Amino acid sequence: MRSNTQLNGSTRERILGTAYQEFRQHGFQGGSINRIVASAGITKGALFHHFSGKNELGYHVVDEVIRPRVEEKWIEPLKRTDDPIRTLRQILYKAAETARVDLCQGCPLNNLSQEMSPLDEGFRTRINAIYDAQRTAIEAAFRRGIAAGLVRKSVNPERAAAFIVAALTGMTGTAKTAQCRELLMMASEGLIDYLDSLKP
Repeated sequence: MRSNTQLNGSTRERILGTAYQEFRQHGFQGGSINRIVASAGITKGALFHHFSGKNELGYHVVDEVIRPRVEEKWIEPLKRTDDPIRTLRQILYKAAETARVDLCQGCPLNNLSQEMSPLDEGFRTRINAIYDAQRTAIEAAFRRGIAAGLVRKSVNPERAAAFIVAALTGMTGTAKTAQCRELLMMASEGLIDYLDSLKP
């Protein structure tokens, strides 16, 4: 028989996963606690046992669902490479494979950034911390790439990292608005052209 801690952990994870899908589909403000409760197969009392309210639930979705996904997809591969150009190309091509699914709903991080950063400091600081970690990982990878002779010495790693993260957020946002996979692919190829221009 499972302990109360295991049961609580399972319920909490189910709430977070369901809330992530709800906020991704409907936005945070349009997201419904009633739909989350129904989809997770729990009571409101169970939800409020784990989270004091909708905002706290949203914060934990950012911290425990969205951030680990960004870390796995972007940050960890960059931490392990001395060839950031090749690694970034691989990440972009892999992202293109899921573009049809992601296009309708957009990037969860970018969606929350646009919706909630102007309205709520808790969201803004958490989202900015993720973007900052992404920029830091790219910058560090470029510094290693320069040292390894795989990136031009004239490249400014900090500026390149800032540009790449800004380009990625713009690409996903405009492609979602246009609901156009071809636009996303053109922007991706443009970013890859930029990355190739940084080679020695």
